[in-house]
Formats: sequence, structure tokens, C-alpha cells
Amino acid sequence: MAIFTGAGVALITPMKEDLSVDYDQLERVIDDQIKNGTDSIIICGTTGEASTMSHKEQIEVVAACVSCVNKRVPVIAGAGANCTDEALYLAKESERVGSDGLLVVTPYYNKATQAGLVEYYESIGNSVNIPILMYNIPGRTGVNIQADTTAKIFKSVENIVGMKEASGNLSQVADALYLTDGEIDMYSGNDDQILPILSLGGKGVISVLSNIAPQETHDLVMKFLNGDVKGSQELQMKYMDVIHKLFCEVNPIPVKRAMAELGYGANAVRRPLTEMEEDHAQELIEAMKKVGIL
Repeated sequence: MAIFTGAGVALITPMKEDLSVDYDQLERVIDDQIKNGTDSIIICGTTGEASTMSHKEQIEVVAACVSCVNKRVPVIAGAGANCTDEALYLAKESERVGSDGLLVVTPYYNKATQAGLVEYYESIGNSVNIPILMYNIPGRTGVNIQADTTAKIFKSVENIVGMKEASGNLSQVADALYLTDGEIDMYSGNDDQILPILSLGGKGVISVLSNIAPQETHDLVMKFLNGDVKGSQELQMKYMDVIHKLFCEVNPIPVKRAMAELGYGANAVRRPLTEMEEDHAQELIEAMKKVGIL
């Protein structure tokens, strides 16, 4: 059984002006996400700025999320690193504090070989008892999980059940599904490719858009899965401009500004990220207004 089906939100981590975690706003965001149809909370991923947190702080944020969610939806914790030992620590600690699953990005900067990726995921998978999603985002990490490597890992480690695919390469997604007989749980990691990946047999999306449009992103997925392809297509097209504006600067800079506009705390990102350029922000705000988010 998949960890979730539908739209999981790649959740922001609200920050105060002093750049400490705003736990009150975090609880508010989580509650509102669940009330508005989000199918899973993905905490401390790229959008959650985990790379700027200490390991201790990251686990504290995961634990706070688990407590707030209180089993209403699955919680998936980011647990990847460029060092296997660090990834193992994050995986074990996230399991200890109650995460339902893990999202494990490929090692970044080191540019592991395909054999190194197999060893990395086998080490982590064999260290915990909760399900794991691989995370392929070569634009950030500098390394791509090839389709045959995906299949090899999936078949060799029982609790590695799926993948967040953000390579943008739909042919690779199709190959990975083919090589796993369609059994791998495939999630779009790009909001502009939700519908195409669903059409190949995907289970849903891990979404930045869901931060500001949770119900609509959920509906986009579920309309397709329930046979309303036209309705799903209409929602994908409706939000394309918003999606483009959410990625006109490095994620999560734009979505943090968007969430601030919606009243979810300060527009604050940890360095080396900087706040959104104002001309870009106004374009994002206008796009949000056009579709009724603002």
C-alpha cells in the first residue's frame, strides 16, 4: 500500500523575523493544510529549508509536526544528506519521533555513481522499518537516478516503496514504471507535470503549489484518478502561471512570500537564501489573484 495517494504538501517551515522556527505558525499551517484536503505532510524537505537546519533542529521540527498531525494524515520526513552516516542518523531519528515515512534525496555535491546510489539507499532502507521514497532532483544534487538503478533499488530493498521524481524527464519516469512493472509508487516532484505523471501510472504529487492551493492540488490528482481527466486537465492548466511564478526564483523563496501574503507568518528565509525580488513578488501576487488564491 502506498504511503499516500493524492497531493502531499512539500511544507514550508515558517520562520520568525529572527529566523528561528515559528512553531505556532507551523501548527496553524499544518491544521489548515489538513482541513483543506492535503493527503500527506512532507516536512523538512527542500521547501522546508532543512539544509539550513542543524540535525537536532531538524528532528525537533519533525517531532513537532508529528505531534500536531496526530495521525490525521501520513507524515513523511526529509532524511537525505551528502554523507551516508548523516542520512542514516536523520532516518533513524525521524522514525524514532514517529514519522510514517521518509523522503530521502540522493547525495548532493559528491555526485555518487549509480553503484554508490544503490549502496546509499540500501544502507538507509535496511536501517529503518518505515517506508521510504527516493527523491530524484538532479538539478539540485548533480546526480540522476537512472531508471534501471531505480528498479534495482526498488527490487532489492523491501521498504523502499516509491520515488519523488523531479528530473523533468518523462521518458525516464515511464522507463522506471516499466522496469518495476508499474509497482513503484511514483510521485511528481514538479507541479507542472502532475497530470503527465499521473497518466503514466503515478500515485500523486509532492507539491509546492499545495502550500497555497491545497484543496485544488488534491482535486487535480483525485479527479484524474476518479476518471475525470478533463477536470484534472483544467486544474493543471488553471494553475500553470502560478506554478511558473512559484519557481521564478529558487524554491522556497517565492512560496515563502506567497504564504506571507496569505497571512502565514513572516516573509523570512534562512541564508544564503534571500527574500524575493519585489518585481517578481508582484507578478506572483497578481497570478495568485487571477486564480482566486488571494
